[in-house]
Amino acid sequence: MFRYLVRRLLWAVLLFIVVTFVTFVIFFMAPVAPERLVCGGDQAKPQCMRAAIKRLGLNHPVYYQYGLFLKRLVLERSLGHSFTTRQDVNHIVGQAAPVTASLVLGGAILWLGIGLLVGIFSALRPRSLLDRAGMVFVLIGVSAHPVWIGLIFSYFFGYKLRNFPIHTPIAGYAHIFNAPPGQPGGVAQWAYHLILPWCTFAILFAALYARMIRANVMETMNEDFVRTARAKGAPEGRVLRSHVLRNALLPVVTMLGMDIGLALGGAIFTETVYNLPGLGNTAILAVSNYDLAVVQGVVIFATLSIIVFNLLVDVLYAWVDPRIRLT
Repeated sequence: MFRYLVRRLLWAVLLFIVVTFVTFVIFFMAPVAPERLVCGGDQAKPQCMRAAIKRLGLNHPVYYQYGLFLKRLVLERSLGHSFTTRQDVNHIVGQAAPVTASLVLGGAILWLGIGLLVGIFSALRPRSLLDRAGMVFVLIGVSAHPVWIGLIFSYFFGYKLRNFPIHTPIAGYAHIFNAPPGQPGGVAQWAYHLILPWCTFAILFAALYARMIRANVMETMNEDFVRTARAKGAPEGRVLRSHVLRNALLPVVTMLGMDIGLALGGAIFTETVYNLPGLGNTAILAVSNYDLAVVQGVVIFATLSIIVFNLLVDVLYAWVDPRIRLT
């Protein structure tokens, strides 16, 4: 287990270096003059631009700039400063990250719960009315775009039924702690503002998980060890819990690690529909202002989060299935 963990750690470090280098090179090649943005755009003065070029290290080759960037990132744990607002990128990302984390983690719990229920019950009663209804849900979830689902939810549940917020200042994000004056706060308001985003965000993944779990459970129920357990007289509930689900749900752990990365990228659509000030909206505003420092900070933070989460999933998977350590 220790050797497996060391290998995964080394691979995670190598992956982080490669991703940061590729990200830095892409932004280095972008047709944007950071020194002009730092000095006020079109009104930039030559003296200020020359000082900004020296301060940002733009007069050095790209590999030297990347070395400075990596040194600042690793040793100083700093993502730099915004080109347009001069704010610390760590502070900007730190404000947006809890919103996206609330959306992704809450949506993950919801899509796992729905996927497990629909997938397991559909597999236990194939071709039944419940199974056919579950497959209709899967078809809708896979086919519909999150933006369309979000707009439909906002129209019916927010505008027509008026059960959930859809307009500013009610819509958006409610902080659990230290809510700004005049804005809702607390756990109840936080969950109330995120119910529709969670449902919108979870439908696609819930449909995919329901289909995968249904297929895995049906396949595992036909294995020899399941028939042997039943032949020995084991209760059906114990067979389902100890033999079927334990083996059928192993791929869910691996798929969850990959889907968290996809979820971070797909959160931008849900955040846009519901006016959530998460990493997606932050990146959109930064791109529109050509603020590459903020965009780069969001990309690196999201990459680091995905690497860490996948590392945890790999360790969990190796603990659940010891055969992984041998391969």
